[in-house]
Amino acid sequence: MQAKSQSGDLRGEYQRKKLEIRGAFETGASGTSTISARAGALDNLIAGLWQSELDAEPKLARGTALLAVGGYGRSELYPYSDVDLMFLSESRVPENEIKGAVRRVNQELWDCGLRVAPAMRRLAECEKFDESNAEFTISLLDHRLLAGDAAVYEKLSRQLLPKLIQKERQRLLLRIAELTRDRHAKYGGTLFHLEPNIKECPGGLRDVHVCGWMDMLTQGAESVVGERENFQGAVEFLRLLRCFLHYRHDRDDNTLDWQAQDAASAARMGLDTMRENDGEPQPDAAYWMRLYFRHARTVDRMVSQRLDEAPEPKRSGLLGLRRSRKLEHTDEGFRLERGRILLDASNLATEDPAHDPDVVLKVFATMSRLGCKLGREAEARLSQALPLLSANLEEGPALWRGLREVLSGPSAGDTLRAMHAIGLLELLVPEFHGIDALVIRDAYHRYTVDEHTFVLIDTLHGLQSPQPGAMAEWARRFSAILRELPHPELLYLAALLHDTGKGRNTGDHASESVRMARNLLERLELDAHESGLILAIITNHLEMSAALRRDIFDAETIETFASKVQTPEALRMLALFTYADIQAVHPDALTPWKAENLWRLYMSAANHLDRSVDEERVGAREARELVDRVAAGIPGQREAVVAFLEGFPERYVLTRSPEHMRAHFAMTQRFGVDSVQIGFNYATGVSEITLVTPDRRLLFANMAGVLAAWGMNIITADAFSNQQGVVVDSFRFTDSFKTLELNESEHERFVTSVHDVMAGKQSLEKLLSGRRRGRRKPPLVTVDPRVEFDDNASTHSTLIEVVAQDTPGLLRALSATLASQGCNIEVALVDTEGETAIDVFYVTREGQKLEPEDHAALRSFLLAAMEENAR
Repeated sequence: MQAKSQSGDLRGEYQRKKLEIRGAFETGASGTSTISARAGALDNLIAGLWQSELDAEPKLARGTALLAVGGYGRSELYPYSDVDLMFLSESRVPENEIKGAVRRVNQELWDCGLRVAPAMRRLAECEKFDESNAEFTISLLDHRLLAGDAAVYEKLSRQLLPKLIQKERQRLLLRIAELTRDRHAKYGGTLFHLEPNIKECPGGLRDVHVCGWMDMLTQGAESVVGERENFQGAVEFLRLLRCFLHYRHDRDDNTLDWQAQDAASAARMGLDTMRENDGEPQPDAAYWMRLYFRHARTVDRMVSQRLDEAPEPKRSGLLGLRRSRKLEHTDEGFRLERGRILLDASNLATEDPAHDPDVVLKVFATMSRLGCKLGREAEARLSQALPLLSANLEEGPALWRGLREVLSGPSAGDTLRAMHAIGLLELLVPEFHGIDALVIRDAYHRYTVDEHTFVLIDTLHGLQSPQPGAMAEWARRFSAILRELPHPELLYLAALLHDTGKGRNTGDHASESVRMARNLLERLELDAHESGLILAIITNHLEMSAALRRDIFDAETIETFASKVQTPEALRMLALFTYADIQAVHPDALTPWKAENLWRLYMSAANHLDRSVDEERVGAREARELVDRVAAGIPGQREAVVAFLEGFPERYVLTRSPEHMRAHFAMTQRFGVDSVQIGFNYATGVSEITLVTPDRRLLFANMAGVLAAWGMNIITADAFSNQQGVVVDSFRFTDSFKTLELNESEHERFVTSVHDVMAGKQSLEKLLSGRRRGRRKPPLVTVDPRVEFDDNASTHSTLIEVVAQDTPGLLRALSATLASQGCNIEVALVDTEGETAIDVFYVTREGQKLEPEDHAALRSFLLAAMEENAR
């Protein structure tokens, strides 16, 4: 009874202390003091509970020790973190004597609401390293005695672990490095995530621990002056932020989601000692995220240094011999050893090579050319030397020569990141400072603006050696354009500068980027032709992406776009830039379909600019060849194929392979049996369904509706009709609820359902009403809807562009509204960018363009339909 009362008092004291710690945090306590205080409060609880067991079973006092390991062993216990305990005993202590006590202590802790991760180990188990369970040995690197036999703890701490580390140091370092790289790979190797996990992402708290373990195993490698202070500041920030997230979510949730970013920004988290500061304006969440990324980048730099210096697995053969060579490259003022740049003043007249701009630019040009990295000391010396470098720096052709070498190397992206991290890039290109860790708060962009720029440059250089995969063919084609450029360094410089204007809130970042680029180009003293090309790329860097949302096979669209580009050289550079720019938004932004349209736009604009193509003759020849290819394998059907192809927009015949067109033609030959023909191609990622049928009202709207009823998310769609009135509507979509992925038997029912709705056998409204409309997740970014009309983009149709929040059923609502207003959709181009739907319709009414006076009324109908659909 006394024991129960004592444990109750201990639990009550712990709960009181826990509330006190939370209150202190909410009134300004640091993250470090918060986690330390919680660890201390738990120490008292656990030691008291174990003492109660010793009072009841005195024989447990000898031969058994209770240890804190892992994060708890470091006295870093976050508000809702697991509690890692180890009950350590000597081999002479019978296991059944301590099991009961261990069970009771754990039960008491669980009753307190604690998530306990207990382990029972013998001393002998702790002196062996099991590579398949390296996490156990790693957890022992951080340990403290909580209660019990100190002699047992001393054996582990002073005898077994030191011997184990001495014997297995290399294997432990290798395993830690391997686990860290694998974890980084799960996050795409980047810390720049929209909603980062601040514990597991690169640059997160797990990397802080990795740095500690690797320093411990390398016997405490010293950091240079300033480096440790910056790192510790980052650690303090991350600790504070993790405590904030735990308290905000009331659980061990370490994801810095968008709502948490808003809350952290409003609380001025990490900006003040006192976080409640009503007198100060609240920082913008995007601005606040720059603080997070800068701290995460500091940790990422530190862990990258540790990983670079970690031992590598033993290599054999020529590769091992090549790697074992000590001196790999030498130059005036520096040398390259084992893949790292080391500064060396022995062969240089000046006192320190870090103060010589010419040497420093050569260092980074070597890094870009060879893919090597800065040694830790060299990085620190260069960072500290920035003021003297600035004083010695000469602009003009010499600076451009150095930058050109950096930008032209195959590892330019990583080299620029290294220059950016130590502040050198901003010294050379001050215009870049405004986009340092700048966040674009939408669901489409994955990276900060500076990282997007580096990924873009990575992508351009990656075209030199295309990798296998879905994009390989397009990478190969665009790489051929890159090889044609006489001065690719101008493209790389334009890429570096194209988004610098986003650092200024002017509303027109392209114009601001041009203004800032012009200042740099004058300082570099580039000639008028070179400057003109770079400024043209930056000015028009959004034009090619915008043109892809038009009918790129319409002569006026091509002529308008080509008039902005003006020269073949600028077109080649812009095509390459646009390819890389789309891909650098996020890994899935550039699909083969987009790459194909980009290529066709490039080819059409190139032909227009060259004026060397007899369009009518080539068109006629291509038509004959097209008929031959489509009619191949269909004996006696040539005239029928000609009739089928007659009247389709040029976009249809240029975006479909002969096999696809042959399949569509074959579907028309079955109209006598069934006038609604459906083609379905399922894929785990993006599936496609095609409707071939005689034209009638609401076809496109009903197809969009039935897909919405099944919960499919339409990502692209197009609609075409020929002179015979045959419609070919294609929709590419993802399976939001994995209905088709998890249930193969549903494939047939899905196709049948689509067919029956389009054939009028099943009511679409009934199908839609039968679909339960679950609670929609609030959008990450609110998109203001707009509707724009253009009567000049096409020779025969009115173009309507709708930009809106991407919501289920949107396409059906829009197309049904157009049909209700007597509009016929000649061509539909549907695309999504994150939370934004961008739908372009080429419409006619009774075969003519819309009357200008009808635009306002139709805009109102479309906006009303969007509002109704969003409810």
